[in-house]
Amino acid sequence: MNILLIYPKFPDTFWSFTYALSFIGKKSAFPPLGLLTVASLLPADWSRRLVDVNVESLTDKDLMWADMAFIGGMAVQRESAEKIIARCNALNLKVVAGGPLFTSEPDEFPEVDHLVLDEAERTLPDFLADWKTGALKKRYRASAFCDLGDTPAPAWELVNMKRYASMNIQFSRGCPFNCEFCNVTALFGHRPRIKTPKQVIAELDRIYASGWRGSIFFVDDNFIGNRGYLKTHLLPALIEWRKHKKGCVFFTEASINLADDPELMEFMVMAGFDSVFIGIESPDELSLTECHKTQNKNRDLLESVKIIHHSGLQVMGGFIVGFDSDTPSIFQRQIDFIQKSGIVTAMVGMLQAPPGTRLFDRLQRESRVADTFSGDNVNGTTNIIPRMGIDKLLSGYQSIMKQIYSPENYYRRVITLLKELKASEIRQPVNIQRFLSFFRSAIRLGILGKERLHYWHLMLWTITRKPRLMSVAITLSIYGYHYRRICERYIY
Repeated sequence: MNILLIYPKFPDTFWSFTYALSFIGKKSAFPPLGLLTVASLLPADWSRRLVDVNVESLTDKDLMWADMAFIGGMAVQRESAEKIIARCNALNLKVVAGGPLFTSEPDEFPEVDHLVLDEAERTLPDFLADWKTGALKKRYRASAFCDLGDTPAPAWELVNMKRYASMNIQFSRGCPFNCEFCNVTALFGHRPRIKTPKQVIAELDRIYASGWRGSIFFVDDNFIGNRGYLKTHLLPALIEWRKHKKGCVFFTEASINLADDPELMEFMVMAGFDSVFIGIESPDELSLTECHKTQNKNRDLLESVKIIHHSGLQVMGGFIVGFDSDTPSIFQRQIDFIQKSGIVTAMVGMLQAPPGTRLFDRLQRESRVADTFSGDNVNGTTNIIPRMGIDKLLSGYQSIMKQIYSPENYYRRVITLLKELKASEIRQPVNIQRFLSFFRSAIRLGILGKERLHYWHLMLWTITRKPRLMSVAITLSIYGYHYRRICERYIY
């Protein structure tokens, strides 16, 4: 049996890093971890190939080789997924689909032959059992969540790691919180389920043995969902693993209550983490109450961000405008907060309602779901009818993006961050691409770019004030170029 695993293309978004990847000679930010895990769940005697459309072309020859095509992806990959399915249909190639896109909206894909939904550890065995008997069904669903202790290591042999900017790994699924707009709990539940340290270390050993020394993304939606286990089991294991190794800096996603646990932050830095993405959402208490973001309430959010920066962890932040309680003043308040916080990577989006969330159900009852969920909350669109009106919301959103990603304000935030950020003791080794990235940035940003004065001011400031953070300054300058290109293309 020949199985072709196909990963659809991401459009150009903030998180695609399309315009930044060329500085370091890479094709895509991350490999398709979900499909690589699915590949490991398939029978050992089946032939498997992976085509990640983000790094290579999908040819008719690839499709004609296969007996079945397995497609997985997220909502933001919908357009590419639909085109791939159509190509498979035209060649009479059976399509098996799963992942968040198909799990959240299974009725939208009648062209798919078999929908293996929810967690593949639960539903793929049923599909394989029915395949043996020749009685395959259209749809496979799980009645419970899987035990991650049974999850196999990804089939890393199917990818060329050199094409990617970062590797990825998963420790846990699920989140203890219940934000109204978030589909994580709908997909993975409230109770964080975890892999053992032995599993995580085995996966890291495999990645390290391949020669990888770059960054590694722990893709958990809330890495600190089980703080006690982290401090007593996983982080000590990661600290031990790191001894006598070079590079492999980690980053992840967490909730703002990370700031309340100095010991946890210290352990994470010792283990090799240097940044975390945190959903700030809004500086407005009414908006936080509305979306049930309880972990962000009744605290000084600016102070919490500063505490995390001082620990050595850079905060990347998510922000949302368009809550029912938002007034026109929210746009300037968001700008002020982002600038004061020193959050350089500020992902600001208009509120969207993913299918399966409590927000989607509520707005659907109010007849306020107006369009298909795009999965991209920074492209200047929304699938809901906002209370303040779409024109006012869009205008305010555009004003935020124009200001925070103007060269002046962006580079000012970089300096604010560098002033607060403790330099990490763990660094990525300098390879030829990282070495060349400085010269590429110097030419594209420092000579040709409209931000050249701000760029050289940052370089001079960093080399004289925070020389150990020079690589961070260069990286963030390159990110800024990407963010501005995205804004110019989709938002301004």
